[in-house]
Amino acid sequence: MSSTIREAGAGASKVTPLPARAAANTPMPAEHGIARNPGMKLDLGFLESVRSVNRSALERRVATLTKRRSIKADNQAAWLLRAIACMDLTTLNSNDTDERVRRLCAKAINPLRKDIVDGLGIAGEVIRPAAVCVYHPFVATAVEALRGTGVHVAAVSTAFPHGLAPLSTRLQEIEASVRDGADEIDVVIPRGLVYGAKWRELFNEIVAMRAACGEAHLKVILGTGDLSTLRNVMLASMVAMMAGADFIKTSTGKESVNATLPVGLAMVRAIRSYFEETGYLIGFKPAGGISTAKASLDWLVLIKEELGRPWLEPELFRFGASSLLTDIERQLEHHLTGHYSANHRHAMA
Repeated sequence: MSSTIREAGAGASKVTPLPARAAANTPMPAEHGIARNPGMKLDLGFLESVRSVNRSALERRVATLTKRRSIKADNQAAWLLRAIACMDLTTLNSNDTDERVRRLCAKAINPLRKDIVDGLGIAGEVIRPAAVCVYHPFVATAVEALRGTGVHVAAVSTAFPHGLAPLSTRLQEIEASVRDGADEIDVVIPRGLVYGAKWRELFNEIVAMRAACGEAHLKVILGTGDLSTLRNVMLASMVAMMAGADFIKTSTGKESVNATLPVGLAMVRAIRSYFEETGYLIGFKPAGGISTAKASLDWLVLIKEELGRPWLEPELFRFGASSLLTDIERQLEHHLTGHYSANHRHAMA
């Protein structure tokens, strides 16, 4: 471990083992064992060491993952239930209303129809999305609707989706969402800082965002579809983690290209490199375009193979999704009945 890392870790809480498996959405005590990433000083030497990214090799690796792993029958149903538990159920539309958000929260509390729950034999289990993700004006509504359920409230912030407002304005938006009760903040970086390799400026902005979050967890959206190269994705991921990100996230869902498996592989390898250097576990959130149960299985396999079983918990892995739950519910009904139902039988909001 480099002297830079040792210096950065001075005074930080000791990393302890991951907790034993708990039911989805069980509120985790402060001493749950996953030490929060304190960040570190910007280490340009470390950044230089991870800048080489072989796109062809990543694409070959992704191809083998999706072809080698075939999950069927009861195992597939179990993995799809895990996908629900790792989901940020999201509504980020221009026509969002308080009532729409309340309906989405009701779906988060009861994500599966009763006949499906009974058929799977999971009536005694608590399986819910990890969070509901909304724009700032609806944070208070979501907090009230989800109170006591263990489902988190995430707010997209910092001039989402482009991140081009003055920094002071973006920080005020974070603080307002935290005051309203959001316990997770999804921020977006200005992509121009990555194009210009302005790593110090990007680092300082994310440090300020982390400070504005307080106890709320910080998920940093890179906007990977706008970053052009996997090298940019890798470097932006590493800067975000150095600055104290609790999660790194692929996309806003508003880019022309959102979450793709090669991009995800580059990001999880950045997470692995950061863990090997510092001992801190950083979460990963693919978002945008993940709308089918099959796609969710591909992402779960990627995480299991590259980062290991500890990352398949909502504390370290999330899907950003608005329609994924509908297809998962349809697939679970097919598992029980052998028939696919229409989407309208699995209403979202």
